[in-house]
Amino acid sequence: MKVYELSREQFVPRPLSEVFAFFADAANLERITPTFLRFRIVTKAPIVIEPGTLIDYRLSLFGVPFGWRTRIERFEPETSFVDTQLRGPYRLWRHTHEFVEVSGGTRMLDRVEYALPLGPLGRIARTLFVRAMLERIFDYRFKSVAEIFT
Repeated sequence: MKVYELSREQFVPRPLSEVFAFFADAANLERITPTFLRFRIVTKAPIVIEPGTLIDYRLSLFGVPFGWRTRIERFEPETSFVDTQLRGPYRLWRHTHEFVEVSGGTRMLDRVEYALPLGPLGRIARTLFVRAMLERIFDYRFKSVAEIFT
């Protein structure tokens, strides 16, 4: 299984406690996800984020709707959390969110480790469109976070 990585770093000029609280509230995912994905959380609110929490979503990709389930693997208040895909389009999806207090605000680090199904066909799909789509999603996320916190 070929594992790929997508990393992003962003400075947010707000206190660590405020930034972490925003990301620890699953409802905010809809605010920072591009509308073309038609993303919505289907798990009943409120969702308490802690190790073992399961969150179900519905989204659409290229007009094809599908479900996605993640589990919070690790949760360290005001430091980091990790969500992993249990059901969805990837063979592997592990998203690590880290938060560091720095002068004037918070530095956020996102690291996604992912693998695609279908062996060689998955690698071709990544080259043709998956990598670009993930870049687009995280570019949108970066812009949305900047707008929300500035």
